[in-house]
Amino acid sequence: MTATWAGRAATVFLAGAATVGLIASPALAAGPTPGANSAGDSYFPLQGNGGYDVGHYALTLDYRPGSGELEGVATIDATATQALNRFDLDLRRNLTVSAVTVDGRAATFAQPADLRQELVITPAAPLRDGAAFTVVVRYSGVPKPITDPDGSIEGWVPTEDGAFVVNEPQGSPSWYPCNDTPRDKAGFDFTVTVPEGRTAVANGVLVDSVTADGRTTYRWTQPRPMSTYLAFVTTGIFEVSTGTTPSGIPWLNAVDPTEADKSRPVLAKLPAMLDFFQSLYGRYPWSSGGALVDHAPEVGYALETTTRPQFDRAPDELTLAHELAHQWVGDDVTLARWRDIWINEGFAEWSSWYWSEHTGQASAQRFFARLYATPAKDTAFWNPPPADPGGPEDLFAGSVYDRGAMTLQALRVKIGDDAAFLDLLHDWVLAHRYGNATVDDFVTFTEKRFPQLDLAHFFHVWLYEPGKPTDW
Repeated sequence: MTATWAGRAATVFLAGAATVGLIASPALAAGPTPGANSAGDSYFPLQGNGGYDVGHYALTLDYRPGSGELEGVATIDATATQALNRFDLDLRRNLTVSAVTVDGRAATFAQPADLRQELVITPAAPLRDGAAFTVVVRYSGVPKPITDPDGSIEGWVPTEDGAFVVNEPQGSPSWYPCNDTPRDKAGFDFTVTVPEGRTAVANGVLVDSVTADGRTTYRWTQPRPMSTYLAFVTTGIFEVSTGTTPSGIPWLNAVDPTEADKSRPVLAKLPAMLDFFQSLYGRYPWSSGGALVDHAPEVGYALETTTRPQFDRAPDELTLAHELAHQWVGDDVTLARWRDIWINEGFAEWSSWYWSEHTGQASAQRFFARLYATPAKDTAFWNPPPADPGGPEDLFAGSVYDRGAMTLQALRVKIGDDAAFLDLLHDWVLAHRYGNATVDDFVTFTEKRFPQLDLAHFFHVWLYEPGKPTDW
């Protein structure tokens, strides 16, 4: 995610079954138990669930912009990580579930009011530990935006001609049932029906589109594992263009006609940006690239939705670079818990500075120097520390972006060897491909690479200590 246009810029799967020894007596053997209704994130306690791991989502959606009605069928392939007699999915209660099956058999389900986003499912027969199973959820309703602790909105945001769909950090259950933790990555397929003349754009590659009886159905596929908050289905009237970067990365751009003229000069740089970040971070991790530009000014930010970042208006060059860099640092290597947001945003912001340097504009050091000139008394600029936002209300504080990017530039200077620093970033992404990481993981990774440097003090000052860093 970028800062707002005004200036804002380890999952715990709780297993209830004890290990059963080969000679355990029946009295000691643990039977199936409920999966946890939380993934254990302190910022969003109801987010995510335990007891299973999702491998794939197939979402079939029918959206009618006039009424705002959404009808959905979610087919979820998962594997039990404990013996289960009950488990939860995340789904907001403004969407009403009409039927649930587990492995083709009707399951009992409930949407408790006190849990807000829990769909509690009891299969007809318990699931054994390690069993692969398929859940099908039929649901409908009018999806509504979610207001985050910092006052921003996300989820399914209606627009004049469709909906702008962004999910970071808790919007996904506003439109589809899921295990909404960044740690449970999965592949996705989307089948989306909208009125003829509207376009539905989602992650990945467009398989086909078919129009009949005044409605058009679009099919998209994104098979590589991504976090639930990075999925999207944005609908509206768009001008669609396609191409391939010089290195061979296919891209698809979808642009609201009202934003087309302002977007065109910046989007012309997209192929070169994708190739540049591939040279920096390694092979492009997805099957397609591109961007979606809609007219949704009430949203106030852009988001790095996998394969195709979304912008609520025409982006500037640095914003486009930031979101495209996220395809590696954020989407490929993803934070493990929300307090680790620096792993995403500090890296993407520094990457936009490095793009500027690469193209002969302001260098990353020039960005650093200009920002470092901010007086220490400007505590709103320097706080909270990037690796300790303190709570969800400051998750996207400006310091996470600016001071976060400055941390990497200061590290670049401390290492004193550009090739060694760039190799560090490349190898970090390669080592965590399609996975998750914490701030501590990066600190440890870097300290092992450069044992001769006093990096424990450096990282403490830049990432954890409140106020302006002065001695590192």
